[in-house]
Amino acid sequence: MSSTAPRRTALDAVHRALGATMTDFAGWDMPLRYGSERDEHTAVRTRAGLFDLSHMGEITVTGPQAAALLDFALVGSIGTVKPGRARYTMICRADGGILDDLIVYRLADTEYLVVANASNAQVVLDALTERAAGFDTEVRDDRDAYALLAVQGPRSPGILKGLTDADLDGLKYYAGLPGTVAGVPALIARTGYTGEDGFELFVAPADAERLWQALTEAGAAAGLVPCGLSCRDTLRLEAGMPLYGHELTTSLTPFDAGLGRVVKFEKDGDFVGRAALAEAAARAEQAPPRVLAGLVAEGRRVPRAGYPVVADGRVIGEVTSGAPSPTLGRPIAMAYVDAAHAAPGTPGVGVDIRGSHEPYEVVALPFYKRQK
Repeated sequence: MSSTAPRRTALDAVHRALGATMTDFAGWDMPLRYGSERDEHTAVRTRAGLFDLSHMGEITVTGPQAAALLDFALVGSIGTVKPGRARYTMICRADGGILDDLIVYRLADTEYLVVANASNAQVVLDALTERAAGFDTEVRDDRDAYALLAVQGPRSPGILKGLTDADLDGLKYYAGLPGTVAGVPALIARTGYTGEDGFELFVAPADAERLWQALTEAGAAAGLVPCGLSCRDTLRLEAGMPLYGHELTTSLTPFDAGLGRVVKFEKDGDFVGRAALAEAAARAEQAPPRVLAGLVAEGRRVPRAGYPVVADGRVIGEVTSGAPSPTLGRPIAMAYVDAAHAAPGTPGVGVDIRGSHEPYEVVALPFYKRQK
């Protein structure tokens, strides 16, 4: 059996020089942490953190029927997105199962940038290419055309303002505009995944190192630190944001995941999964499936994905993501649980951690919401 060496981002040498602990993530060699995960997490919550997200999958869709293709291929209404704006959406199978969750940027009238999760980039590319048959459009694999850096945290606007002429104040949440940052041409987006304000910078790989150094220098006085995948996961978990392979899978529809709002039945024409998703929507209205709920530990033991959620001596659900929460100071988890036990404050709920039933409080998601 041949093994493929992990891909390396344009910032690989920078991460190693900083002493990062590297890990294989979705076929990429990525920084897990540079020092303390808790310190990196706290930096993003209180100051700013700098991330390398170059493992994400960029796919460009262009041509006269680009909008029509994306409306057919994805569950959202993409044709209504104005140039310069972005939309969170999903791509589903014909049976309604989620292939991936995506952010789609409309760069121009007939040009879109689809950003897929690293683990699903090839799957999304293949699905879009197959679904493009009969449409006057081009689907292009642009994964090698971009490096992606993110500055996240309350001080990120101040750090970036000193490096760009772009109108950051006018850049709304879920928008993207072309500009230059530290002299580097970039698509500047604002679609953060951490629960904090922040910006994502799509640049040419050859410019990534120069931009990383410029951001590091500009952010030094503001307390910006490099951050790895580990704190990105605890940040998104506190913010109640789903992760593909955990809260989202091919065995779940968007309605099962509590994200039925992303499915736009009102858009014109057919789209892949429409019939199956209409059935899933009707089922969810009649008898809600298991509901995604938040759990906060009363003790110190940390729940992990796959652990059973229990009540009254029986299994009522399963943990999808769990970790210690630096902000709450206690372990937290997201879990799909039976609707009867999903309401905040439901008594008697626990997690089976290696045979021991640990008590947990059921809470509303997200666990953390930043002060505006």
